[in-house]
Amino acid sequence: MPRFDPWPVFFKREWNRNWPFLVGFAITGTIITKFSLGLTEEDAKNSAFVQRHKR
Repeated sequence: MPRFDPWPVFFKREWNRNWPFLVGFAITGTIITKFSLGLTEEDAKNSAFVQRHKR
């Protein structure tokens, strides 16, 4: 007799409930990564934030 596997049911229910958060997290992470990788050393020299936090 086959045993019931609850994992597919659990993941389907959780995906239906959490997909907006997961998609938003992925989009936000992609945007932050794109902007972070686009910064240059010249941008860092001119940044007031970097100058305040420089050690």
